[in-house]
Amino acid sequence: MATKKSSGGSARGNPNQGLLPWLGIAAIIILLDQFTKVLIVGWMQHGDSREVWSFFNIVRAHNTGAAFSFLAGAGGWQRWFFVGLGAAATVFIVYMLRQHGGQKLFAWALTLILGGAIGNVIDRLVHGYVVDFLDFHWAFLSGIFPGGHFPAFNVADCAISVGAVLLILDEILRVRRGG
Repeated sequence: MATKKSSGGSARGNPNQGLLPWLGIAAIIILLDQFTKVLIVGWMQHGDSREVWSFFNIVRAHNTGAAFSFLAGAGGWQRWFFVGLGAAATVFIVYMLRQHGGQKLFAWALTLILGGAIGNVIDRLVHGYVVDFLDFHWAFLSGIFPGGHFPAFNVADCAISVGAVLLILDEILRVRRGG
């Protein structure tokens, strides 16, 4: 987690100047995520699958839950819970970016998570579920996942996952520096 306060702003003290590039990157992630989902929704029916390689399919899956379909069968209330959670995360992340935008690795991590979170919130608001379409499968996963298929995911999920890894890396590096 960030330790030193750095707005990343200009010499005039405008913290939003340091924030804007990060918000621009988050916007690119959101646009890429939504563009890919529009293609999938326009090209495939729910449940369709197209093999790309022996270990990778493009599918159209709907997830009303969270990661690994957590709470997917909860009866509908989870849609608004996850929208609210995403909205709260957005506010917190923008605040953190404003305070620590000069800490590059930390800011990259937050930006990726922000873009991914907003991308999935848009899906929940528009569709009532998140559109997933990347389906990786390997035989060695058969004991863990049905048919060896890792749960389908999307660009937003990739951004969130990479952001989480960068957060962990940032913390490890911070601890090693003694700060």
